[in-house]
Parts: sequence; structure tokens; C-alpha cells
Amino acid sequence: MAVKFRDYYEALGVSRTASEEDVKKAYRKLARKYHPDVNPGDKGAEERFKEINEAYEVLSDPEKRRLYDQFGANWKAGADFTAPRGWSTWAAGVGPEGARMDFGDFGDIFSGLDGARRAGGFNDFFESLFGGRRGARGSAGFTLRGQDVEAEIELALEEAHRGVTRSLALQTTATCQSCGGGGGQQQRPCPTCHGAGVVDQPKTLDVNIPAGVREGSVVRLAGQGEAGSGAAPAGDLLLRVRLRPHPLFTAAGEGDLQIELPVAPWEAALGAKVKVPTIDGSVDMTIPAGAQGGQRLRLRGQGMNRRRGGRGDEYVKLKIVIPPRLTAREKELLENLAAESRFDARELLKGWAG
Repeated sequence: MAVKFRDYYEALGVSRTASEEDVKKAYRKLARKYHPDVNPGDKGAEERFKEINEAYEVLSDPEKRRLYDQFGANWKAGADFTAPRGWSTWAAGVGPEGARMDFGDFGDIFSGLDGARRAGGFNDFFESLFGGRRGARGSAGFTLRGQDVEAEIELALEEAHRGVTRSLALQTTATCQSCGGGGGQQQRPCPTCHGAGVVDQPKTLDVNIPAGVREGSVVRLAGQGEAGSGAAPAGDLLLRVRLRPHPLFTAAGEGDLQIELPVAPWEAALGAKVKVPTIDGSVDMTIPAGAQGGQRLRLRGQGMNRRRGGRGDEYVKLKIVIPPRLTAREKELLENLAAESRFDARELLKGWAG
């Protein structure tokens, strides 16, 4: 089953002028990375694997790729066109009997490829076939909004919390200036865009990422996607946020953070006031006497900024740690505690003893 349409070149990370070998190399690299056997249970990887297979199926086939370059997302409609008898020889300028034909003779029927165009009718479709993408991009009155482009942007947790301005280098498309987006010149494919009507164009953008974005958030940049047809606007650039793993914090819920805090046995037993890291710096927190390992304490309003205002909370999970090496005095004190204490750490398990 086909996945939701995405530009096949962008899906494989190759340019529109990529060779067959470049397409194959890109596909093999991505297929190994996103194969379901390598990512068991990962639905995102599974969808990505389907996407790159669909893209490779088209771009690895010269005829399908030609149609895709000409018709884009609607390339299958071009593949469904069945030519009438003798069409291939007529298209080459040769009549059914082998006689050379001059397209100028058909000016009254098709308006001529170099003459003034008539609106509508079969001549528009005829001209679109001989002029590459002229029927899709250059026909009078024909407009088609440009495709949206999806990309990922990786942010540190602090950048997602505070917002950040990033300079992004992108590879998008623009209307070919040589043919005006028609795809053809003098009844031949445009030598600049090879009939595609668009050319690859590097672009650098300064993008303002607002405070409070989350994993999977989408930042939309209007008009920064693929070029439109005719006078239609360009598509949008959709930046999907991916958060880089943090050495201390784990994002949890809408703006909440969690951190694991090591505490000494005596701090947990007697209670203590300790310094706890937050995303904006350290704060004081009181550990209650008798705290247990795995217990979570909440620091209200010390989480991440939220897009609609306010902040989440920070949850501090206690982890009781033992000194790896004891001094003689520490060992003596612990031995005295063991002899004095009547506490049984496994009392709750006695009923389950075999």
C-alpha cells in the first residue's frame, strides 16, 4: 500500500539529477537503517521503510522516473495514457507511411507549438507532451500550488525550552528560468531542467523556533516549499522537531521533566536539603526523613516552557547509592548500626518464603 505522498527524491535524499547508481546507493543505505528487522516494533521506522521502497520503485525505473519528473505526484495518470495507433511515429515527426512530417502543417489543428496558443482543447494536451511540463506549468491560466516540503530539525532540550534561531541550508526547487517552467524549448526538452520545469536550488533560511516546542512538533514556514506552477504560490516548509537526548533530563508529558537524583543512605534516612539541577539552574530541595529509593518528589514550575504559556513540573526520582569504598570509621559505624537496628528490610517478603 502506498504511503502518504512525499517527494521521492527528498525521501531518498538525492537530487533530481542523481544517477541510477546514486539512487541505488541511497536506497540501500536507508533500507538497512529502517528495515523492520533492525527496528522491531518501531512504527515510525516501518512507515519510513515503506516510503523509501515506494520512492525507489519509481526512481529506479527509467520510464516511471521520466513520468514522475513530468507529472510529479500525478505521474500514474501519465502512465495510464494509451497512445493511438501511429502516435509514436507522429510524435517523432514521421508519418505512418514513413514520410517526414512538418509540424507547421498542423497549425490549424493544434495551433502550432511555436505559434499563438489556443485556450483549451486537444492542442494543450498535445503541446504538454512535446513541451515536457509545459502543459503542467506553462499553460495559460493553469496554476498549481507548490508541494509542501518536510524536513527534520534536531534541537537540544534547552533550545526547545527557550526557543532558538537556526540557520538552515536546504535543497529545494525553483521554476526553471530557461523555459519559464514549461519544460521545453522549440519542441525539445529544456537542456537546463531536462523537461522537469524546475531546477534544484540551494537555499539558506534563518528559522525562529518558538519556545515550548516538543518532540514531533511541526514548525510551518509558509512559502518556503516547492515552487508553484504559473502564478500559484509555493508550498510550505514543514520542520518536524526531534529532541536530542539529554544527559540529565527526560521529557515527560506536556512540559514535564524527570531527573534521577543520587542520595546517600543517611540523607534518605535522616532527611536533608540538597541542590537539584533544573533546566534553568540548580535549586534547593528538601528530602523528607525516611525517603525511599524510587520515590518521586515534585518541583512545581521547574519544567519546560509551554507553547500556550506557563511551565511544566520537574519530577525528582530518588536513587539511594552506597559509598563504593568505606573508611575504617565508616565501616565501624555501619557495623554498630547493623548490630543496634531491629529493622528488617525483607519483612514484607516473609509470607512468600518457600
